[in-house]
Amino acid sequence: MADSSKRSSTVRARAAGSRRPVRQSSAAAGKARAAAQALVPQGDVTLTDRAYAELEELIVTLQLPPGTALSELVLAKRLDIGRTPIREALQRLSRDGLVNILARRGVLVSEIDLRAQLRLLEVRRELERLMARGAAERATAEQRKQFSEIAAGMRRASEKSDDLLFMRLDHQFNTLISAASRNEFASRAMGLMHGLSRRFWYQHYKEAADLPLAARLHADVAEAVAERRVDAAGAASDSLIDYIESFARSTL
Repeated sequence: MADSSKRSSTVRARAAGSRRPVRQSSAAAGKARAAAQALVPQGDVTLTDRAYAELEELIVTLQLPPGTALSELVLAKRLDIGRTPIREALQRLSRDGLVNILARRGVLVSEIDLRAQLRLLEVRRELERLMARGAAERATAEQRKQFSEIAAGMRRASEKSDDLLFMRLDHQFNTLISAASRNEFASRAMGLMHGLSRRFWYQHYKEAADLPLAARLHADVAEAVAERRVDAAGAASDSLIDYIESFARSTL
C-alpha cells in the first residue's frame, strides 16, 4: 500500500534511463531522513504548509517512491492533518512536478527522469548564476556573515564527508542566497526546482556523488558572495552546476 509504515529500507526506485537500483543502509537512510526532517517548518505555519513540507520530505527522501499512488484519506491519517490541507498540498506538489494528478487515476508520485533533470539544470545554471551575482552585490552585512559561516561549515563537511551536515547547510545556503539576491522572480522560479533537484540527489548521491567536491564548490560560491566578489560568485556558481550536471550524467 502507498503509505505502509513497514516500507523496506532498501530503495528500489529507478530514474528513467537508469539501470541500477539504489540501495541505502538503514543508517544512511535514517541520517538523510533526519536532515530532511529538519527542513520541515515549525512554529506558526498553516496546516497546508505543514502538509506540503511533510509530503515533500516523504517524496524527496523516497519514502514515497516514484509511481506510488497517493490517497488523501491515508495521507491525512498518516500526517494527522485534515483532507483539505492534504488536497491543497498535493496541488502545490503537482506544480513542483513531484506528483501527477491524473483524471480517473488519482495522484501518483512522479517518476525520476534523467532527461528532465538535465533540462532543469539548463535553467538552474542561468538562475543560480543570476542569484549568486545578485547576492554578492546586494547581501547585507549580516547575510555576508552567514555566508561566511556556511562556507566554513561546507569546508568541514568536505573534510569529514559529512552528508548530514552538507544537506543541512545546502538548505541554509539555498534559503539565504534566495533572500540575499533580492529577486523575487528568480526565487520563485528556483523554488519550483528545489524538490526535484533534492530528490534526484537523494536517490543517487550514495552511489555517484563526490560529496567532498560538492561541499567545496558550495563553499566557493558562499565565500565569493560573502566577500562581495560578483564575477567570482557567478563563476563559482557555474562550476557548481558543471559538477551537478556531470553527477547527473554519471547516473546513466
